[in-house]
Amino acid sequence: MSDMSAVERLEKQLALVVEIDQLKAVLRRTRVKSDAGRLENSAEHSWQVALMAVLLQEHANEAVDVAKVVKMLLIHDVVEIDAGDTFVYDLEAAKLQPEKELKAAKRIFGLLPEDQRDALMALWFEFEAGETPEARYGKALDRMLPMLLNYHSEGQSWKEYGVRHDQALKINSKIEKGSVLLWEKVQTMLTEAAEKGWLKKYNESDD
Repeated sequence: MSDMSAVERLEKQLALVVEIDQLKAVLRRTRVKSDAGRLENSAEHSWQVALMAVLLQEHANEAVDVAKVVKMLLIHDVVEIDAGDTFVYDLEAAKLQPEKELKAAKRIFGLLPEDQRDALMALWFEFEAGETPEARYGKALDRMLPMLLNYHSEGQSWKEYGVRHDQALKINSKIEKGSVLLWEKVQTMLTEAAEKGWLKKYNESDD
């Protein structure tokens, strides 16, 4: 820790607290189940997926430090303040996102005292790499939650963007790395969604 005074540290910490308020204005493509006319924002997503981590810990493939997972999930999307949210099925936009998000992470976490900046940057990098048990579990939940909300709102954004069953399977297949059981559940739900017409089948026309 540096020689920075407690008052100076507090000012930097509060600067980040105020900065992340902007995450409430970053809209995602998933609609709120209780109000299908409203898109969820990234702050709501971060809170909900962090709670999922606590509730579903027993289903992770490996033992995880759930407090660490929660921290990862609470910070992983703050970069969207600068970089915006990218629709998971927009593969072209996704190619540009890593560079934008890294720049955003450096700016936003850079508001903090150096020790906290470095700690949060390390957590953010770990989550993005997806190579530790905590990151694999966290990324599985992060991928599952939009699918879960779409399923329980009769495929709102799937239908809006013409998503196919095979696309949904491919995009969500990474869930298996974090939890085999959750991936089995997701496959069942996606099959049901296709049967109900919420997801297009592979041979269906885009017309």
